[in-house]
Amino acid sequence: MPYKIYCGLLLLLFVMSCSDVDANNGKQNILLGIDKITTEKYNLLKGKKVGLFTNFSGRTAKGILTAEVFAKQNVFTLKYLFSPEHGFFGGQHAGEKVDNQEIFGIPVISLYGSSRYPNIDILKELDVIVIDIQDIGIRSYTFLSSVNYMLAACAEAGIPAIVLDRPNPIGGNIVDGAVTQAGFESFMSLLPVPYIHGLTLGEISKMMNEEGWLKTKSGRIVKCNLTIIKMEGWRREMRWEDCGLLWFPTSPQIPTPDAIRGAAMLGIFGELGILNIGIGTSLPFQYIGMPGLKVDTIYKQLQDISDNGVLIQQAHFKPFYGRFAATNCQGFILRFPNSDIFKPYTSGVKIMLAIRKVHEELFELDKIDKSKKEMFIKVTGGEELFTRLFIGASDSDVLAAAQLGLPEFMMLRKKYLIYN
Repeated sequence: MPYKIYCGLLLLLFVMSCSDVDANNGKQNILLGIDKITTEKYNLLKGKKVGLFTNFSGRTAKGILTAEVFAKQNVFTLKYLFSPEHGFFGGQHAGEKVDNQEIFGIPVISLYGSSRYPNIDILKELDVIVIDIQDIGIRSYTFLSSVNYMLAACAEAGIPAIVLDRPNPIGGNIVDGAVTQAGFESFMSLLPVPYIHGLTLGEISKMMNEEGWLKTKSGRIVKCNLTIIKMEGWRREMRWEDCGLLWFPTSPQIPTPDAIRGAAMLGIFGELGILNIGIGTSLPFQYIGMPGLKVDTIYKQLQDISDNGVLIQQAHFKPFYGRFAATNCQGFILRFPNSDIFKPYTSGVKIMLAIRKVHEELFELDKIDKSKKEMFIKVTGGEELFTRLFIGASDSDVLAAAQLGLPEFMMLRKKYLIYN
């Protein structure tokens, strides 16, 4: 597929996602943290030297960039912008180094460049850091780790931090997947939380701060002077489409809210390189397949998953790039009807187990590249799932590995919920 056509398809998907919101009711249903702080005329920021950690996703409910709003006001001085992986405009692909730049005449310091931990000397020039970024509710999405580092750096520099809260696009009631195992922490699994944590950025920031999960580069535990600016009107059962907000891509492979749901299901398995999971198509994370996949046989085993908040249908697709590029693939397409019982991580594991029953040859341990195994362990936050999946453990044992630590986290989580 020519590159221009592919980009056109992505643009069409983006427009469709916006249209879906308009079709919902055409109304703004909630006030975001950024809307609250502007309505209150920046009372917390008057006369201060401010740093803003944000990117293309940090916007008002009307869709205006928070960086632009802050740059154009005259109540305080915006000295620096900070951006995470994928860069300010979200255009860099996963793992690509991001350079510093300048936007609206303000220096943008990359936290995914030569260093991922903020420069303490720069922070000491400021009076406060404001954080406004759209997380997607998935632990391995590194925005969360960058927020953790920023809060720790603020504590180290002796300045307060303000988090402008935003919705969890998956919803606030869906919690699924194993908790990161001790000793397997990485930038993609930094926190001891499930893969799908079901918290807003404000809630999980509060948890990080109170539970002693903020550490300096030297490993010293610190606590930040943290303020959360709550949303108004957001409820835990709300999906992104219920919020009356436009979706702006947070990274190249997350052009729509459905891409988030697909990433929550299939993202970890893309690291293995066994199958294509829609990367290189117009529906990233919403296809899964490969040439010669025995879809008819597998499909019979997927019916129970289709009753669990995801509709799975047979499909053919041809990736533009990535695994099996320019090759016809047989597989499945995922769609996501509104559901209160959606368990994306568990459903993704069940799909792989169904494939394993039919294609045992894909799960031979000696066929998995060492680097891909290591990446899979990083994103899943432990080795149990990989080990059980590839040593032929029973389905029930594999599913148990996908839930390790979850009951204990659910108890801890109750302390930090700030929305009903």
